Amino acid sequence: MEEFKDRFKDDSDMSKKHIHHDSHEDMKHTKAEHQHLNKEHTHHEEHNHHMHHEGHNHEHTGHEHSHEGHAHGHAGHHAHMVADFKKRFFISTVLTIPLLILSPLIQKVLGIREALSFGGDLYVLWALATFIFFYGGYPFLKGFYDEMRARQPGMMTLISIAITVAYLYSSVVVFGLSGKIFFWELATLIDIMLLGHWLEMKSVMSASRALEKLASLMPQDAHKLMPDGSIKDVPLSQLKPGDVVVVKPGERIPADGVVIDGETSVNESMLTGESVPVSKKKGDKVIGGSINGEGSIKVKIEKTGKDSFLAQVIELVKKAQESKSKTQSLADRAAVWLTIIALTAGGITFLVWTFWAGKDVAFSLERTVTVMVITCPHALGLAIPLVVAVSSALAAAHGFLIRNRTAFEQARDIQAVVFDKTGTLTEGRFGVSDVVSFSDLSDDEILKYAASLESRSEHSIAKAIASSTKDLLEVEEFRAIPGKGAEGRVGGKFVQIVSPGFLKEQGIEYNDGRVSKLFSEGKTVVFVLIDGDLKGAIALSDRIRDESKEAVLSLKKMGIKSIMLTGDNKKVAEWVAKEIGVDEYFAEVLPQEKSEKIKEIQKRGLVVAMVGDGINDAPALVQADVGIAIGAGTDVAIESADIVLVKNDPRDVVNVIRLARLTYGKMVQNLMWATGYNLIAIPLAAGVLYGMGILLSPAAGAVLMSLSTVIVAINAKLLKLN
Repeated sequence: MEEFKDRFKDDSDMSKKHIHHDSHEDMKHTKAEHQHLNKEHTHHEEHNHHMHHEGHNHEHTGHEHSHEGHAHGHAGHHAHMVADFKKRFFISTVLTIPLLILSPLIQKVLGIREALSFGGDLYVLWALATFIFFYGGYPFLKGFYDEMRARQPGMMTLISIAITVAYLYSSVVVFGLSGKIFFWELATLIDIMLLGHWLEMKSVMSASRALEKLASLMPQDAHKLMPDGSIKDVPLSQLKPGDVVVVKPGERIPADGVVIDGETSVNESMLTGESVPVSKKKGDKVIGGSINGEGSIKVKIEKTGKDSFLAQVIELVKKAQESKSKTQSLADRAAVWLTIIALTAGGITFLVWTFWAGKDVAFSLERTVTVMVITCPHALGLAIPLVVAVSSALAAAHGFLIRNRTAFEQARDIQAVVFDKTGTLTEGRFGVSDVVSFSDLSDDEILKYAASLESRSEHSIAKAIASSTKDLLEVEEFRAIPGKGAEGRVGGKFVQIVSPGFLKEQGIEYNDGRVSKLFSEGKTVVFVLIDGDLKGAIALSDRIRDESKEAVLSLKKMGIKSIMLTGDNKKVAEWVAKEIGVDEYFAEVLPQEKSEKIKEIQKRGLVVAMVGDGINDAPALVQADVGIAIGAGTDVAIESADIVLVKNDPRDVVNVIRLARLTYGKMVQNLMWATGYNLIAIPLAAGVLYGMGILLSPAAGAVLMSLSTVIVAINAKLLKLN
């Protein structure tokens, strides 16, 4: 947003033009009906669980609250998915115990074959395996169908092929074909894959609730002014352009409109991310969802429903979510290659043994199935989820939360970090930065008089001045000067805190280079008069976070470009950019333009991270390759982000990138351990050393699988962020 605005209606001397008042008029936006959120939040949703979301289109009803239902439904559906995997895992695992006991190979290894075998035991084994295959394996079978339909084979394809081949072959063996039974491998594979997906889903935050949070900004009812002069509370859905509503102090403005009576200040921070309330008088525009300040106003409604500013921000978030490029996960890419290897190796094995070696079909089929089952290692199902779980815990311990694992993976490639200014690089709240004395009074004395008077006001600027000192004097006859300041008797003296416009009206002049410099830095300046004499000036500005300079410097050392994005005017932006040391800045950017700026930077070929905290940052957070929200920001910004910085420390952006690089490296190592044994297992399972009397049995294959799983688990635990 533009530079910090003070509460005064006339500040022409400060040359500050508010650019946000009618920004909602300038928005050019397609008013398409809203469909269900389609953002790929996590790896499991990309490679499989989109099957649960497809077809869930929700029509926009023309009112902001319509978003709440389907956004809430999306979050509820995600929770249902987590619960479903958990239920399938536990039920399948419980049934796997008797299945293992009844498996001939397990009985033979444990030497309990004679003690536990009974007539029809293989049919009981088959029944248990059948239930586990269809119930526990359903998500993978359904995922295989969806991957094939989308022509994007991945993990679901590999798992489905392995369990289907094992089930069908073992079933045929139970009912007469000579060969080995693979039910125990099928069951344990399903159990581990269910566990892996459940761990993965629990290790990331729930799906985005950004639209629900946006919709919740609107009040339920509005005080509509009726033709007879009475006031009637009506639902927002009944408001239409031309209606007049009364907005009392502290209430949210129900819809976009123009003030036709009254004066107040309006807090638009939840929409713009900027901290200072904006003065509103007759003729000024107001935005639905913003909070009215100290005055009661009458507003003539101009825009409602999908035409409103808030609804258009919602649409921007939705479009950015839907257009965000899909990144195929590392595990999926490995799974594609393993699928190709499994099918190719299995096919070659069958053909070689049948037509070249002259073995019977039963032997060839057993070798083929062994190859295809072994090719899908159990460790692959845990290779990524275990690293995700460990890295998520490490992230939380270091002050940030990972919500979107796929985006977090991509953080290792970040080339540019775009910081929103207010609330991100700065603290997002006004504070006294300078005191200038025009008289024999000291800076502390001027501040004491001003703070004492302003302690009686609830305005944000007044609070900032009042909180600057604890040395307060008695105040009498306090009175607000509408749009210009406040006055009262402080310690027996008549004190006024006024705007530059008030001085101009009263013909009071000042010529001081120190004040001019403060204005040039974009700071808000108020003046202190005591008994009618101009005694001094107080400057306020948003405080730059101490950590911001260090964060930018660290990024530069990593070869990453730092860019600042703000709605403030160029003077403010230039001053802050120079203080912090960013490489580039964009000033006077309207809220709806932030996501477009991200697109511009992406068109340079850069992988972009966006760091912000306001509702106006939400579309940009989603548009960026990696969206990072400051934890103290709005709920909407947090829900739209891939990563949340809990400690509001921009230096954690550096830690995010470092951990992403370490995590990706650990994922690669785990996938190598999880799949590397195939280099030995597949040839042995296929029977290349059969002539030497060496043939890899399913039991030996299981040992290799278990070993790789243990190695993967240990390796994941070794991940550390130094």
